[in-house]
Amino acid sequence: MKRWVRRLRIAAVAGILLVAGLVGTANAVVVLRTGDHVVGDLADLDDVKPAQVAIVPGSRVRPDGTLGDVVRERVEGAVTLYDAGVVDKILLSGDNGTEFYDEPDAMREATLAAGVAPEDVFVDYAGFSTWHTMRRAHDVFEVRSAVVVTQGWYAARSVDLARAAGIDAQALVASDRGSGVREVVARVRGLGEATLKPRVTGGETIPITGDGRASWDE
Repeated sequence: MKRWVRRLRIAAVAGILLVAGLVGTANAVVVLRTGDHVVGDLADLDDVKPAQVAIVPGSRVRPDGTLGDVVRERVEGAVTLYDAGVVDKILLSGDNGTEFYDEPDAMREATLAAGVAPEDVFVDYAGFSTWHTMRRAHDVFEVRSAVVVTQGWYAARSVDLARAAGIDAQALVASDRGSGVREVVARVRGLGEATLKPRVTGGETIPITGDGRASWDE
């Protein structure tokens, strides 16, 4: 075997091991340091500490405006927390990057249809990523304590980013739906965001203690 081929293979193996080590370390850090802040499912509601707000990160909305299964489960979990008096408000944060796609308003309509008082429903139209959602929750909506409602695969990263943004956060698991492979990779980026705390687009403050309708885009 030619020497350059052997060196190339050694370099390739070293690169693979380096990437695997980085991914494994990032996942271990995120999962281990959030373990005490991730609650089980809705059957464990008594284990959730009261908080200002339930934060619902967005996910796919169908072309007809109905919620996909992932975000529907999150909204239902948030409404359950609200009805139980565990949270006072609900913050719906999602992607509204174009006029043809609107996660936040679809989530709002479902939340209102479930009987939540309009003044207790806040909407963030710039939740383009989990970090955007959490950083804006702290900076724009002045959230200081929250329960993040998401699926089990995403709970550790979500609560880690919320706490990195300055929020006393817990995560409530809505279901076990989701992609584990994708999340294993996403935690690497999440750890970087939690460490570097990049700035995101801000805006006029809309305190979570006020009337949620002030955040609606009519």
